[in-house]
Amino acid sequence: EAQLVESGGGSVQAGGSLRLSCAGSGYTYSTACMGWFRQAPGKEREGVAIIYTTTGSTYYADSVKGRFTISQDNARKTLYLQMNTLKPEDTAIYFCAAAPRWCVAGTFAGFDYWGQGTQVTVSS
Repeated sequence: EAQLVESGGGSVQAGGSLRLSCAGSGYTYSTACMGWFRQAPGKEREGVAIIYTTTGSTYYADSVKGRFTISQDNARKTLYLQMNTLKPEDTAIYFCAAAPRWCVAGTFAGFDYWGQGTQVTVSS
């Protein structure tokens, strides 16, 4: 059974940094795309960053460009999200997801596997 497990969330002051990790198991890791999404209290889930696993090309939401970096370690089957210069509006539950065959940047399309999420809280 496919499983994605996030870690690395926590509480940090504005301007600080966190690094999220997502370990995958139970499926062929050579998926088309891996992504990070987030959901803030009272808001809809939104895309944060996507990486096309074969080419390494990345996509970022405008709100995180220049502050967040998505990366992958295929040998360890792990996805990362380095978050710098965090803002209170980054507070959310962060989810990683895998798209086995295809994905469309900026959407949820193709992402079939999801983790349970990790909480990130940024205080002002």
